[in-house]
Amino acid sequence: MILPVEVDIFGIMEENAYFFIDDETNCGFLIDPGAEADELLQIITRQKFTIEKILLTHGHYDHIGAVNEIQRALKVPVCMGRGGNFYAKNTANNGSKFFDQEIILDDVTILDDAAEIFLSANPNFKLKVIAAPGHTLDGTIYYSEKYSVAFVGDTIFFGGHGRTDLAGGSELDLMNTIKNKVFTLPDETILLCGHGVRTTVAKEKSRAWYV
Repeated sequence: MILPVEVDIFGIMEENAYFFIDDETNCGFLIDPGAEADELLQIITRQKFTIEKILLTHGHYDHIGAVNEIQRALKVPVCMGRGGNFYAKNTANNGSKFFDQEIILDDVTILDDAAEIFLSANPNFKLKVIAAPGHTLDGTIYYSEKYSVAFVGDTIFFGGHGRTDLAGGSELDLMNTIKNKVFTLPDETILLCGHGVRTTVAKEKSRAWYV
């Protein structure tokens, strides 16, 4: 089961958090809880989910805002890609400082490129870690070959891609990530984005600006 939850970020934007849940065990992962911790925790209770890990596609404030509260409630690991501490430990780099917030993550596990994340409740339910720098240094895609889905954060959107003018961003790196990592996934792969609607590899490969 994939359950997207659109959460409100400081009243200025919406961000997509996702529950990726194994139907056999009702265990799974929470991806990018950017805000509204109470609402996300209520969903977990109501649906009787067991969340084994919180996974972050990158360390910007709009993707990490509810992490500390949920981690305290659930007592689970928080995982992010290489370079994650550049954002987790610095409110200017993660952007929260500019909204009079102080979002710092003190307890994160750093994931290596190509690692696989398994459910302890069902080792066959897993995600592959794909390092995806460009929007941020620590950009990470979580890919399930079995379910033909990739949680891509702000790397790529329906008809667009992530900005590269913030701390650690790189236009060159982002284009390399999109062309050499996202577009090498099977065409039918569903891309679950950090903002907006879902799309597919095939649909985004057809955009003129990537040719």
